[in-house]
Amino acid sequence: MKIVVTGGAGFIGSHIVDAYIAAGHQVFIIDDLSGGDRRNLNPKADFHLMDILDPALPGLLGEISPDVVNHHAAQMDVRRSVDDPQFDARINILGLIHLLEGCKRSGVKKVLYASSGGAIYGEQELLPTREDHPKSPQSPYGISKLTGEYYLSYYQTAFNIPSVALRYGNVYGPRQRADGEAGVIAIFIRHLLAGKSPKINGDGKQTRDYVYVGDVVVANILALESATTGPMNIGTGHETDVVTLFELLGKGTGSKAAAVYGPAKLGEQRRSSLDISRAREKTGWRPQTALSEGLEQTIEYYRRSKAR
Repeated sequence: MKIVVTGGAGFIGSHIVDAYIAAGHQVFIIDDLSGGDRRNLNPKADFHLMDILDPALPGLLGEISPDVVNHHAAQMDVRRSVDDPQFDARINILGLIHLLEGCKRSGVKKVLYASSGGAIYGEQELLPTREDHPKSPQSPYGISKLTGEYYLSYYQTAFNIPSVALRYGNVYGPRQRADGEAGVIAIFIRHLLAGKSPKINGDGKQTRDYVYVGDVVVANILALESATTGPMNIGTGHETDVVTLFELLGKGTGSKAAAVYGPAKLGEQRRSSLDISRAREKTGWRPQTALSEGLEQTIEYYRRSKAR
């Protein structure tokens, strides 16, 4: 198939590009490199340096005439969304609409969408959380991702463009950026390998569902092949709090650095864990990488990166 991956130079998107190419698909990357990295680009992909709000985007999609668009380009920082909700909405809502208009004109047969399995639910009443759980996002980021799902549903109904919203837990692994606010595992590893003390926001008892990027890639392959549409949680069903995560990373890196505690951040939820029954039943997907194994592989990646 011809597949466009927006954000294909980014953390998750670049791994998906690699897997699609390995499976024999023809892949086109659209990325403005605002959050991606040229070093992540697969040389066998056709790369287009472009913002998803660029007026030329629909024309490019028309030239490519892709079968599938996998949309991973996004503003993904919860805290930035709180500080600048207009920027978040411009990228995550208007950018998606612009992309879907291009999909409509170019005859795209399916859209895969990177959604959030934590931010759109808000404070979860039932854990692990199913897809039909009430939605109460606590940040502009969560609102924009949920709004994106509504637009996908509209374009599926109105224009017959099937879509799957993959509601990710907290994805971690090699290539995750460690220089921003998002990606607590990458940030902690960077600090610990440098002998520095990372900062824990609040009391550190807030939990997340950490899922390894390699397992997320498999979900994107299976979703490509499945006739299922609608939302699907992609996580592990397990909660891990930040203090426990810090302790595991301290052992894994061999660091003796102590954490520094700071105030809790506005817009961050307390607990998160995802029920993955629908993904398992509809596509056969299930996570294969234990947290300990995934952290070990991620630490080794950053050790090698530091050595270069």
